[in-house]
Amino acid sequence: MSELTLVRHPAVTEAPPARRVLIGLAFATLALFVFAPLAVVFAEALAKGAGAALQSLASPDARAAIRLTLTVAAIAVPVNAAFGIAAAWFLTKFDFPGKAFLITLIDLPFSVSPVVAGLCLVLLFGANATLGGWLVASGHPVIFALPGIVLATLFVTFPFVARELIPVMVEQGRAEEEAALTLGAGGWRVFRTVTLPNIRWALLYGVLLANARAMGEFGAVAVVSGKIRGQTATMPITIEMMYNEYLSVSAFSLAACLSALALLTLLVKTLLERLHARRTQG
Repeated sequence: MSELTLVRHPAVTEAPPARRVLIGLAFATLALFVFAPLAVVFAEALAKGAGAALQSLASPDARAAIRLTLTVAAIAVPVNAAFGIAAAWFLTKFDFPGKAFLITLIDLPFSVSPVVAGLCLVLLFGANATLGGWLVASGHPVIFALPGIVLATLFVTFPFVARELIPVMVEQGRAEEEAALTLGAGGWRVFRTVTLPNIRWALLYGVLLANARAMGEFGAVAVVSGKIRGQTATMPITIEMMYNEYLSVSAFSLAACLSALALLTLLVKTLLERLHARRTQG
């Protein structure tokens, strides 16, 4: 009787020198295009000492920019989470004509320039438009005000939550929800006890990504905000204005603050991924 010999082939067939070169190139690219710019931002922010950086962050313009950015993110991210859940649920649990086209529309903000999106909002809600003129006359302007900034942020961040949820809900299937409905559970209870526990990690990832994009959005917000200092200037816009006025310490200090918020978001995402992996292995 012949014996079968199992031969294991390595997953990576490159020679050790080639692997070392590829890893070195990856680290060099990250260091050049990611770590080096971040290091320069923090170095420039602290060029005149931590006291000068903190003092610049305490200025009225910087505080107004930070407050506005956090306000916009606090409004846009929950709204996007709700719309993303609804869109993912509708697209994965029901079959209907035009489903593929609707999925393509969800990806539209990834393809359209943020500046074009801002111009579309100006044409729709500007003072010279019918709807926009009526809103301005009613005392509720959209363009050059908080609502316009929120709408622009909603547009550019809409796909993040839906795109994180759709693959997970497709993989999850419909069997568990249908079983719960058969047992007499209502729609809300099915979502709360069956669907939500299965998608909670993907939902958290999508929310974190949307939050990071909401705080760092520049193009669409720059068009609809009017760049009014202390009123409609978010952190990215205020950074540009300060840098153009040669206020280097103030600009880089605010940029360091925005970078720190982005790094904090990335850290939270990494911790959630590790926690998810640990629970999955358990």
